[in-house]
Formats: sequence, structure tokens, C-alpha cells
Amino acid sequence: MPGESGCGGGGGGGIGGGGMAAAATGAVRQAKQKRKSHSLSIRRTNSTEQERGGFLQRDLHLDTQSCDNLECLARTEESKLPTALRSNLLDLFGQIEREFENLYIENIELRREVDALNERLSGDGQAGDGADLAKGALKTKTSHSTSQLSQKLKTTYKASTSKPRSNSCHAPILGGWDLWGGDSWIVSSFKATTSRAVCQLHREYAGHRDGIWDLSTSRTQPTVLGTASADHTAMLWSIETGRCLLKYLGHQGSVNSIKFHPTEQMALTASGDQTAHVWRFLVQLPAPQPVAEVPPPCEDEADFSDKDDGGEAEADGPPAAAAAASECPTVRAAVTALRSHQGVVIAADWLAGGRQAVTASWDRAANLYDVETSELVHSLTGHDRELTHCCTHPSQRLVVTSSRDTTFRLWDFRDPSIHSVNVFQGHTDTVTSAVFTLGDNVVSGSDDRTVKVWDLKNMRSPMATIRTDSAVNRISVSASQRIIALPHDNRQVRLFDTSGVRLARLPRSNRQGHRRMVCCTAWCEDNASCNLFTCGFDRQALGWNINIPALLQEK
Repeated sequence: MPGESGCGGGGGGGIGGGGMAAAATGAVRQAKQKRKSHSLSIRRTNSTEQERGGFLQRDLHLDTQSCDNLECLARTEESKLPTALRSNLLDLFGQIEREFENLYIENIELRREVDALNERLSGDGQAGDGADLAKGALKTKTSHSTSQLSQKLKTTYKASTSKPRSNSCHAPILGGWDLWGGDSWIVSSFKATTSRAVCQLHREYAGHRDGIWDLSTSRTQPTVLGTASADHTAMLWSIETGRCLLKYLGHQGSVNSIKFHPTEQMALTASGDQTAHVWRFLVQLPAPQPVAEVPPPCEDEADFSDKDDGGEAEADGPPAAAAAASECPTVRAAVTALRSHQGVVIAADWLAGGRQAVTASWDRAANLYDVETSELVHSLTGHDRELTHCCTHPSQRLVVTSSRDTTFRLWDFRDPSIHSVNVFQGHTDTVTSAVFTLGDNVVSGSDDRTVKVWDLKNMRSPMATIRTDSAVNRISVSASQRIIALPHDNRQVRLFDTSGVRLARLPRSNRQGHRRMVCCTAWCEDNASCNLFTCGFDRQALGWNINIPALLQEK
């Protein structure tokens, strides 16, 4: 028994030792299972909370979306606009948003290019110059859309002021084709010049109640200045005193151009009322008055060429000048009215000799009239877009017409039996004007920010190309010195010679110069004190004294 019990005790001890080991192993497993179940519970809790958060977010999104839908539904019910018109407006706003988004993306890409260029040039110590070059590249890429916007603003304004107030006039949509311009001598206009000593402001001519589109000087004595304005009037001014001598009130729309007869005291004006008028004037010049000294701008004065100026009151001109202009004599009846266009008459000029006149219109045609009988002699068609300007040769029967189709055309009437036409293709945007020189040259300006000098005997490529930083409006060329005056959208006026060399820039500061877009320039070399005139959207014309010998000496 003791042996059995001993054996049994030994066996029991063996069995008891294995049970303790199993118990320990079970405890370890239980601990692992507890930790695993705890981690699983944590994960479930976290996932449950995330799901709850997701559900809450989805619920909030659905609630917000339902609120937006309700608000949209409420706005739709409250809107008085027809459904078709409303959908059209929403589509247009969507297009505008996409356009701005494209510009924003392009701007970001250009900024990256600027940074990359600066990093590339920083190793050579040229970071400053690289920034300027990058800015130039940025300006080059974005200037096309800027010039199109500027042209759209000008076109829309002309259309709104071309008809009588009760009528509506739709501005045409602008566009352009990229045409081959040929090889030419390209001249940059960004080099700095100091021209205050040779270009001085002489007189201001204020009195119009809206922007001035065009101006010119009479070819007969006494020499007067004529201006054509969007306020439906044309005015004649004394060059020396700045007083208004006569106001023409015969048009029912914006007066877009004015030209004087070569031998008689008659003026030819083109208007948005789809007509051109020939009217006579008789003026007596007042006694000359002392010229008010215009203080020259200081060197530290800011140039506001790309900044907006102060209030509209400053741009409207002196109230006294407007009151004096309203009291000047008026002419209301035209001697001859030229009527056959179906659109805005944007420009008109006298053919050599003064017996015929040519007009340019937004109906894509230019018309040649007999002034005495008002009969239409020829209709010059061929342009694909609206015409912007027309000009005649001073001594030959030649006409050049400019258009928004990026071309200008030369019409030859020297042979009565043959009327030839030549097409000049060299610009990539609207050709705003093309004018003759005394020789066999034509100078054209465009919204593509270039001016090109052409030889009539070789039309394939220009003799010189002048590149600027802003759209170019109606240019003029001095007869004797062949100096080109360029009016710009950015309120600047620059002078070049016909070989493309920059001569000067007219002073523009907070004390003198134009405060809005400059629309036109005109030379008057017969007047010693005031030989260049400019006009713009600041409702005034300016007379300048250009010291041409000193200007050419600086060259």
C-alpha cells in the first residue's frame, strides 16, 4: 500500500506537474487572447467612429446639398428671367469662369518659368537681368489677350456712341488670323531716352464732353485744328489760343474722323450715323494770348502709363473750357451728305484734287463718291472684316484701307480704265491705320503692337518693323522729316523715324500728358510753335512743340 501510494503519489505528482504546466500555458494563451481581443475591440471602436464620422459627413453633405438645391430652386422660382435666357446667362458665366481658370493656370506656369530662368541665371550673377527678360516673356505671352480686350472695349464704346441714343448697335466680335509677315529689320522700342528738352507741351484744347477719336489741321489759311468726338460733335480750335472757334452739330452719332479740303475751307467728317458730311466753315482767329508755362515734370515724378489715375473730374477737363466751348458758333447743316453705307462710317478722306472723297465703313466696304453730286462712283469691296481706317495719297490717286482682317489694301485709281488693288499681309491682329509718306512708302500700325514700313514696289516684306509694348492706334508721318508719331493704348506717344530708330517719347506724368488712351496723332509742320497734336479718351487734345533738329541730332 505504501508502495502503491508511493507509486500513486509519484504518478499523482507526475500528473500534478503536467497540470500545472498546462495551467500556465492556458494562462498565457488567455492573456494573448485578451490582448488580441482588446486590440480588435480598439480597431472596431476606431472603425466604428470613422464610419460614424463618415456617416455624419455624408449626412452633412447631403443636408448642405439639399439646402443648396432648395436655395437654387427658390432662386429659380423667384427669378423673373425666361428659362432659355437664364440658361444662356449661366452658360456665358461658365465660359468666363473657364477662361479665367485657363489664364490662372497659364500664369502659374509662367511664374514657374520665371523662377526656373532666375535659378539658371543666378549662377552667372544675372538674376536681375533674367527677371527683366522673364517679365518680357511673360508680357509677350499675355499681351495678345490684353490687346484683344482693349480692342473689344474700344469697339464696344464706338458702337454704343455711334448711333442715336434710342438705337442699339452691336459691336462685332473681334478675331485675327496668323499671317506670315516676312523677314524684316526688327527694332525694339524699350530702350530709355530722355526727350523732355526736345518735346514740350504747348497747349491744351478742352471742351468735348466725351472721348476724341480723331484730329487734323486745315490745309488752308488760317490754319485751325479740327477734332472729332464721341459726343456727336466736331470742333475747330485756334492753335495759338486754345479757344473753340466753331462746332459742327449735323451728325446724329459719334463723329469718328475729320479731314480738311486741300484748297477750300471745307471739312469732311465720318460718323456712326452711317453717313459722311461735307460742311463749310468760316472762322476768324482771336488775338494771340501769352502761353501759360507748363512746369516740366521732375525726375522723381512717377510715370502713370500703366496705373489708373484719380477721379473722373480730373479727366473731364476744366469746367470753364467746356462752358466756353458750348458758347462758340455752331453749324448744323451739311453742304453734302454721303449716304450708301449699311454700317458705321469709321473714317473718310479727300482724294487728291478734292473733287472726290473716300469713306470706310464697318459694312466691310469703302466707297468713292463724287462730292459735288453725292453720287457713288465705286464701291471697294474685298475685306473680310470691318474697316478701321482709310487714307489717300497727298498728290496721287491712291487709297489705302485698313481692316480687322489683319490686312490693308492699296487701291490705284491713277488709270481711269483699270482699278488695281494690292493686299498687304504682315500683321497678326487688327490693322488700326495705314498712311502714306511723300515717297513710295506706306506705314501701318496694328493692335499686334507693331508698326511696319512698306515699300509700294516690294510688298512681300516690310522695310522695317517697330515693336512696342502696347496696341498702336491712328498714326501719322511728318511730311518733311518722315517722323512717325505712334499713339498707344497705354497713354504713351512715341516718335520713330521710318528706318525704325526710336527718337523720343512724349513726356507723361501727373502734370502733363494724356490721362487715358491716346487715339490719334497729327503733324502740322507749318506751325513753328505747335507742330504735333494728339488726342485721346481724356476728352482733350494736346499741342506739342517738337524740336525736330535737336531730335534728329540726338539720333
